[in-house]
Amino acid sequence: MAFQAKLALCASIAALAAGMPGAALAQSSKADAGPQANDEGGIATIVVTATRRETNMQDTPIAITAVTSDTLETRGLADVAALGNIVPNASFRRAQGAFGKAVTTYIRGIGQHDSNLASEPAVSFYIDDVYYPLLYGSQFELVDLERIEVLRGPQGTLFGRNSLAGAVNIVSRAPQFDAADGFVNVTVGAFNRTDVRAGFNLPLAENFAVRINGLVKRREGYQDILDFRCDMIRKGTPELASELPFTDGLLVQEAVLGGSSSLSQDDCKTGTLGGEDVTAVRGSALWEPAPGLRLTVTGDYSRDNSENAADSLININDTIGTSKATINAIGDFYSVPGQPPVRYDSRFLTGDPYTTYATNSDLIPAGYELRTSAGEATFYNGSPLRGGSAYSFTGPLINWGLSGKVELEVSDAIDLLLVAGYRSVDSILSYDVDGSPFLLEQTRNNTGTESINAELRLTGSTDLFDWVLGGFYYTADGYVRTTLVSPFSGAAGLQRYQNHSYEPESKAAYANVVVRPVERFSVTLGGRYSDEKNVVHYSNLQDPVNLADPAAGAGAIVFDVTPADKRFDWKLGLDYELTDEVLVYLSASTGFRLPSFNARPFQPSQVSSIPGDETVAYEAGVKSDLFDRRLRLNLTGFFTDYKTRALAVSGQEYQLDANNQPLPGNSIAIPLPTGGADATTCRARTQAEIDSGTPGFACVSRSYYVNTPGEIWGVEVEVQAEPVDGLRLDAAGGYSKFTSPDLEVAANPRPVRVPDWTASAGIQYDFDAAALGGTISPRLDWFYQGSMVYENNNTRYNQPSFSTFNARINYYNEEYDADIALGATNLFDEFHYENLFVLEAFGYPQTAGQPNAPREWYLSVTKRF
Repeated sequence: MAFQAKLALCASIAALAAGMPGAALAQSSKADAGPQANDEGGIATIVVTATRRETNMQDTPIAITAVTSDTLETRGLADVAALGNIVPNASFRRAQGAFGKAVTTYIRGIGQHDSNLASEPAVSFYIDDVYYPLLYGSQFELVDLERIEVLRGPQGTLFGRNSLAGAVNIVSRAPQFDAADGFVNVTVGAFNRTDVRAGFNLPLAENFAVRINGLVKRREGYQDILDFRCDMIRKGTPELASELPFTDGLLVQEAVLGGSSSLSQDDCKTGTLGGEDVTAVRGSALWEPAPGLRLTVTGDYSRDNSENAADSLININDTIGTSKATINAIGDFYSVPGQPPVRYDSRFLTGDPYTTYATNSDLIPAGYELRTSAGEATFYNGSPLRGGSAYSFTGPLINWGLSGKVELEVSDAIDLLLVAGYRSVDSILSYDVDGSPFLLEQTRNNTGTESINAELRLTGSTDLFDWVLGGFYYTADGYVRTTLVSPFSGAAGLQRYQNHSYEPESKAAYANVVVRPVERFSVTLGGRYSDEKNVVHYSNLQDPVNLADPAAGAGAIVFDVTPADKRFDWKLGLDYELTDEVLVYLSASTGFRLPSFNARPFQPSQVSSIPGDETVAYEAGVKSDLFDRRLRLNLTGFFTDYKTRALAVSGQEYQLDANNQPLPGNSIAIPLPTGGADATTCRARTQAEIDSGTPGFACVSRSYYVNTPGEIWGVEVEVQAEPVDGLRLDAAGGYSKFTSPDLEVAANPRPVRVPDWTASAGIQYDFDAAALGGTISPRLDWFYQGSMVYENNNTRYNQPSFSTFNARINYYNEEYDADIALGATNLFDEFHYENLFVLEAFGYPQTAGQPNAPREWYLSVTKRF
């Protein structure tokens, strides 16, 4: 579709609103923010701060979804990862297990799933005006919130940090001076779930108040870890385990003495994945020493010691899994002479996505020397640093911060805000890449950062215009320390130690002006100047390390790089109030992301830069409250010109020795046209080539980065209705289409990890239960995600569309101001994968998936006082 046609599509949405019959449009009185109806009936006003001023969401010419705390609770949404269920054209989900306790975020087809510090997130998060710089730890626990605002499209002329795809603004409840109040919520449910949330607001003087809240969450995992040997005995196929040991010594007696007839799957269970163990506390103090001056200090701390995400092997390619002599040697170590040998093959598929044979350990003893049947060297070379590793399936993430805010009413028309924050994040992760007791690859990662950011903002308003002027500063010290153990990589495997530091710095000035030259018509002009850089010290050493001079060791990858950029971004917008109830708007804006580099090179030849991203986004929309505010209808159309888009193309190259010479093997490098002029991939030598003496070499994976511009267009709709008092209907939907030259020739002509359609709907009715002294409110919610692809050149792992339902029935008692709710998530026990990790695309034999949680019930009791 040509650019003009797409822009016309966006504009047509605004024209649609102009055709709505004026006789049906009547404005009711405003109400406080919240999802509840006004006393007069109708849908309540939601106040947002997306434009850095308090405005009615329906009067704000931005594509924004505001989710209040009541909405989160009633729809069964527990954290940020669930927001994608109800935000059109957004995908928020827990990251695949290899990327730790992070949230994979995409808005309108742009985002990222990799939590590595080398790249800036495409979606920016803010917590009470303080920028949060990481995907790590972004699965925030939603405690005592007022609302979450999700803004779609570039956000740079109103927010401190530029964002390429959108912004998430999390707003907590502030301390109040007028009265003391508090709440306690206890929830129990499936998998021994126990959540306790509590908080209170306490005025200590007429101008000083504190608010403190916290939570404790505990839940067993929904995926079982099974001991492979025990399970083979249970199934009557002990020969498949050969001499693979029990991973839990307590199973020996039961399995040997009881035999297969007495064993159940639970008897072979050694642990779980997907469980939760979170403790968090937050406190805020508000002081108003003089009229028009407010000082707020906030501190928060959370410790997330949850289990790794559920992770299941979906497929093992037996041909690849049994093709390497060095890996077969590991199997021979456990094999019994005269019986079928142990191999990394389909025996490690459990047949049930809610079980796994993963051990997160290396059963070959440390210091052991292992050779192939032909006497060739393997990964295990007798070093005490190789073999015997064992990691937990849990890893703590500690996240804490302090922030201060000064709000000054300079005059009746001008306000000043100064906010500064400090944030510390430290995360430990270990991941069993092969998902079996048979080690192909294992990683242990420690990532953290300490960051400081400050923002100074002036806002003003007159009859003619509103304006915002701001300055932003951000700096951080981040680190990544990783041990990679990979017997599968290269000719004889490799072991690497990574120790990188990141020192990003961002300075920016921005301005946004809304001019009202005539009644009902406004023009928005915005600009932003950014000066950004990221000083990186990169060290990736190969074992054995030269302790005297690590950078001189064989295979060492040590370098310094400083991606940097200075640029100006802009926004232009027009909006017009057709009536008091209907607003139409058009806008254009730019966004960018800082250049980066290849953060996972396997050898020095793979050090390369990655271009930064650049977009121009166009948007047209209408916001309306109709039929005496019984119907709220918001429509948006958008077109994004993705001018600079760094595309990672998966390939392979020869593995090099200490002298940068190819190691011998059985592969030949061939051109990879999609990766650029010098890109290669590898294929196995043919028998004819072997017979003719054509030399073969070992290969390793490599990513090539190519600038491949693209275009994205789509539509979004959000509807709320209250046709009669007590009956509430919600619906939202979005469609996006991504086109680019690389996708046009791909087997899957779509971007990976981006659903084409998203939709949701809900219905709730409040029954007056006078005999019970309150109200009974049943609710049903439907969430839909369209089909999604995980690899452009392989259709095997395309994920079809799916629907899930949540249900809840709530009883509210007015006298005691208390609620009792019984609910279920994934009511019909629908199965799908939250994420896939197609390792086969990188030459490995396996593909893993993150199964979604099955149906879970819960009972929740809330008391307010």
